[in-house]
Amino acid sequence: MPQSLHVLSAHIIFSTKGRQPWLTQNIRERVWAYQSRILQNLECNSITIGGAADRVHVLCNLTKKFPTAKVVEILKKDSSKFIKTLGVPTFHWQDGYGLFSVCTEIHSRSTRASQNRNVSAGVSADSEKYRARYDERYLWD
Repeated sequence: MPQSLHVLSAHIIFSTKGRQPWLTQNIRERVWAYQSRILQNLECNSITIGGAADRVHVLCNLTKKFPTAKVVEILKKDSSKFIKTLGVPTFHWQDGYGLFSVCTEIHSRSTRASQNRNVSAGVSADSEKYRARYDERYLWD
């Protein structure tokens, strides 16, 4: 086979530092569009991005060109700088993140669910589903 095929769909979840509601309705759409552009520049296919005032849910296909941790690092760092230009000078994302693999057949169901559920419950449910161990004390910083 003369080509390499790579499709790794992921649901990435991260929160604002201290769960602060910094992502007001006025800036959310702009932030999500900006994050989509960041992913596009990293050769990741952003399927949908959404969330609430204190969190972001990203459904995307990860690139094979960069390690996953690097993609998330760039996504958070660059969007944090952008949010500061939108009038939130003290903005920061939490240090950690959740990342879960997603079957391509359930993209639409995952998209609806990720945008409508409580992020703590969502991370807990995803962690149990994938048998990922975590310490509740460090889940949100």
